Amino acid sequence: MNEFGVVRAIHVLAVVLWIGGVAMVTTVLLPATAEHVDAAERVAFFERLEESFARQSRWTTLAAGLSGLWLVWRWDLWSRFLDPRFWWMHAMVAIWAAFTLMLFVLEPWVLHGWFRARALRDPGGTFAAVRRLHWFLLTASLVTVAGAVGGAHGGLFAP
Repeated sequence: MNEFGVVRAIHVLAVVLWIGGVAMVTTVLLPATAEHVDAAERVAFFERLEESFARQSRWTTLAAGLSGLWLVWRWDLWSRFLDPRFWWMHAMVAIWAAFTLMLFVLEPWVLHGWFRARALRDPGGTFAAVRRLHWFLLTASLVTVAGAVGGAHGGLFAP
């Protein structure tokens, strides 16, 4: 396997672990928390469990971002960002940027305190907001993955 194969494999594995984890949190952890944890404790319980995933996600988003940048640079794919037929390239960068901002800036510096304060006032509404945010991020991520795979392999979404 040449360097392109290794970097592409790193990129795909990072995305699988990252977005797969988002799917697990959204479709399993959040519903189980809603079903089995008292409303007043849900946000705190969820934050404790999600912290392990957040650590993994920081590494996988970093790996996805660095490997993606390397692939664009080495294959000189910059012109794709000027062509709307390659919308999935923009989507990949946007999803990566949103998660990177969330994981490295907003969660540690803003969201933990904000969610705790809001959960004290409105635990049910806060947990519902967390669920909606996760469903939005998962949906956007899956649309992006489908577009990227289709676009990169000449499928339905290819230019």
